[in-house]
Amino acid sequence: MKYQLIQRKRPFLFVFLFFCAFLGRVSAHNSPVVAGFEFTEGVRSAYQKVISLRFAEARAEIDALKKNEPNNLMPHFVENYLETASAVLNDSESEYRKGVKNMDKRLSKLSNGDRNSPYYLYCQAEIRLQWALLRGRYGDYLSCITNVKNAYSLLEENQKRYPDFVANKKSLGLLHAIVGNIPDEIRWAVKGIGGMKGTIAQGVQELEDLLNYTRYNPDFIFGIESYVAYSYLQLHLNNKTQTAWKTMSEGLKEHKTNPLAMFALANVGMRTGHNDEAIKLLEQMPVGNQFHPFPYRSFLLGIAKLYRLDTDANQYLQQFLSNYKGQFGIKEAYQKLAWFHLLKNDQQGYWNNIYQAKIQGITRADTDKAADREANKGEMPDVQLLKARLLFDGGYNQRAYDLLKNSAAAYEQHEKNNLEFLYRMGRICHKLNKNEDAIRYYNLAIGKGSGKPWYFACNAALQLGLLYEDRKEWANARAAYQKAIKIDTEEYSASLHARAKAGYNRVKNK
Repeated sequence: MKYQLIQRKRPFLFVFLFFCAFLGRVSAHNSPVVAGFEFTEGVRSAYQKVISLRFAEARAEIDALKKNEPNNLMPHFVENYLETASAVLNDSESEYRKGVKNMDKRLSKLSNGDRNSPYYLYCQAEIRLQWALLRGRYGDYLSCITNVKNAYSLLEENQKRYPDFVANKKSLGLLHAIVGNIPDEIRWAVKGIGGMKGTIAQGVQELEDLLNYTRYNPDFIFGIESYVAYSYLQLHLNNKTQTAWKTMSEGLKEHKTNPLAMFALANVGMRTGHNDEAIKLLEQMPVGNQFHPFPYRSFLLGIAKLYRLDTDANQYLQQFLSNYKGQFGIKEAYQKLAWFHLLKNDQQGYWNNIYQAKIQGITRADTDKAADREANKGEMPDVQLLKARLLFDGGYNQRAYDLLKNSAAAYEQHEKNNLEFLYRMGRICHKLNKNEDAIRYYNLAIGKGSGKPWYFACNAALQLGLLYEDRKEWANARAAYQKAIKIDTEEYSASLHARAKAGYNRVKNK
C-alpha cells in the first residue's frame, strides 16, 4: 500500500541541521482506541507557530490540543519540537536537562500508537534525532551516539515497510552521507555498533530524489526541509557551494516572513560568496514581540558586516553579547569585536575585547576554540592580512587580491605571517580562477607549514585537493586530500579533517 504525505507547505526550523521533519495527516484508523497520527488543522497551526518562532502562541495551542484531541499523538510530537528548538535557541543547558527527561515519556506514548502508520517509527526516529543533536551539543556523546543509532535503525525499518513514504529520505539521506564521511579505519566500528552504513553519494542521491519530488509537488508538506537538507549536504560534505546557494534560494525565497528560513538562507549566502544578499536578508528578517528572541540574527549580521568592513559591524556583535544568555559563540563574538577595533587602529580596543574572549564563554565549537587560542597567545593579527581574510570570507575576492598582491616582501621575515600570506594568496587566486598561481601558493604553504600549529598548511592541502578535483585530476586530488588528513593542527582540526575525508571519499575510486 502506498502512503502519500499531505500536500502542505511548511517552513524551515533552524540552522546547523535542525530541520527534523513534521508531518501530514495519515490514513484513517479502524480502531477508536489506538491513538493515531493525524495532522489536524489545530496541530498544523501549532506547528506553524513553532517553526515561525511564535513559541508562546504555540505552547497555548499545544496545551489545548492535548486536551481536545486525546487520541492524536501529533500534539506531543510538536511539543517535542518546541522543547528542543527552545533549548537550542536559548542555549540553555538547564532547559536541556529538564526537557530531555520528557523524551522517554513521549517515546513511550508514541510506541502505543497505530503500528500500521508509516509515522509510527518515523516519529520515534525524529524525536531521537532531535535530542541527539542536543546531547552532542552538551557533551553527552554516548547518549548522542545511542540515539542516532536507534534513529537510524527505526528509519531503515520504516523504509523497508513503506518504501513509498518519501519523508524517510530526508533524515536517511543525511545519515547515509554522514556515515559515508567517517574514516575507513573506524567505519567498521560504526557498522558493528549500530549497523550503520552509507556513502555521501547515496545520501546525495536520496536527497536529490526527495528534492525532485518536491519540485513536481509544490505543496509537498516537507518541501522546505527538502531544500534545506539538500543544500546543507551540498555545502558541507559535497563541496558544491553554488548548488547549495541556488537550491536554498529556490526553496526559501517565498518565506520572507519566517525568521528561521531567512536566517538559514543568509547563513548559506555568507558561506558561498553572497554576503551582500545575506546582509539584506538579515536586515529584513522579521522581528517583534510575537517572536521568540533570536540573538543569533545579530551575531550573524555583525560578522557579515565585518566581512564587508562596514563601520557599524560592532553594533550587532554588541547586541548579541547584550541579549544572548548562552555560552556558545561568546568567545568568537568578542574576538570579532577585537578585530573590528584593530581595523580602526584601536589597539587598546583590540586587547580589551580579546581579553574578554579569554575569560568568557566556552570552547566546544571550533570557532570559539580558535578565539580562545588567539586570546591566550596574546599575538595581535597583522592588520592587512586580517582585512584580506575578512574580505575573502565575504566573497570580495578582487578587493582582497588588490590588497595583498604586492605585499610578499613585507612578510618574508615573519614565519607565521609569511605562511598566512602564502595561504591567503592561494585561496584568493583559487577563487579568481588564477589556478596555476593558486597551486604554487598552496604548495608553498604546505611545504613551509606542515608541522606548525597553525591551520594554514592543512587547509591549503584541502583546498588544493578541491582544485584538482574540479579539474578531474583524480590522483593529484587524492594525494592532496591525504596530505590534509595527515597534517595535525591546533586550529579547526575537526572540521578540516572532516572535509578532507569527505573529499577523499568522493575521489578515491576515480
